Amino acid sequence: MVTPPGRVGKKLAVIALGGNALLRGNQMGTIKQQEKNTYDTCVNLAKLIRNEYDLVITHGNGPQVGNILLRNEAGYNTYKIPQMPLDICVADSQGGIGYMIERQIKNILLENNIKKNVVTVISEVLVDLNDPAFKNPTKPVGTFFLKEEADLLAKINNFVFKEDSRKRGWRRVVASPQPLEIINKDTIKELALSGNIVITAGGGGIPVYLDEKNHFQGVEAVIDKDIASSLLASEINADILYLLTDVPYVYINFNKPNQKALEIVKLDELIKYCEDGEFASGSMEPKIKAAIYFVKNTGNETIITEATQLNNIDTGTRIVI
Repeated sequence: MVTPPGRVGKKLAVIALGGNALLRGNQMGTIKQQEKNTYDTCVNLAKLIRNEYDLVITHGNGPQVGNILLRNEAGYNTYKIPQMPLDICVADSQGGIGYMIERQIKNILLENNIKKNVVTVISEVLVDLNDPAFKNPTKPVGTFFLKEEADLLAKINNFVFKEDSRKRGWRRVVASPQPLEIINKDTIKELALSGNIVITAGGGGIPVYLDEKNHFQGVEAVIDKDIASSLLASEINADILYLLTDVPYVYINFNKPNQKALEIVKLDELIKYCEDGEFASGSMEPKIKAAIYFVKNTGNETIITEATQLNNIDTGTRIVI
């Protein structure tokens, strides 16, 4: 690919927005709440843009795709509207959330007198049907249910439910296979290197597989957003990967008297912490594994921090080779 003119000194960053970027845990999820949260998160990107970064933005979709699934159920039970499979629901959420992020970023660019195009790319991600994740669904989607409600839904729809680790109720779980390839990575890279802000890989991307005719087919699964973001960042050779969450640092001995924030941490050290079980599987562990993958495959840096700390060079956990 020919490097576009005007890129001297520029860096390419992939920024994975955390779940609280769009919807806080104590909120209903009205569009006004989500728009405000999106604006409050994305306003922190302005300084990166001014500092000559080209941006690719990824995001989660857990609550949103869960609500789409509930609308699926309600529409079928009430009006017999045909239900859509999970890959279509993920695509729906990509479009809706992408539009919301795109609009708020455009507003922020206007406020800061920055002239840039913003584009949302609906992205498919290749998975393997033989991935063992399909036999052991673990990825929560949708809302919390009482045990009796979950049992009824499981019986009617052949869903799998698991109790939340924080005892908030029961949630449907689906397969979360390993992403193998971001299908339209070349287009994403070309758009970003041309100076466009690209929003893509929403909810980890739409999972697809190749059938016996070598045709792409959708599959009932949800890909981890951080792992997909790390793969995308590696495939487009990003200079840096930001994994945004709701804490300023990664901690070892989290919530214990000897809790310690990690500031600059070497890759080998982080791998050892991960192997020792320092990070919870349902929260920080996917981000740690995503960081390890990107740093190992590119030699470039990953930063895990809060969105509000993006403009503070002294805050955040920096993972280096």
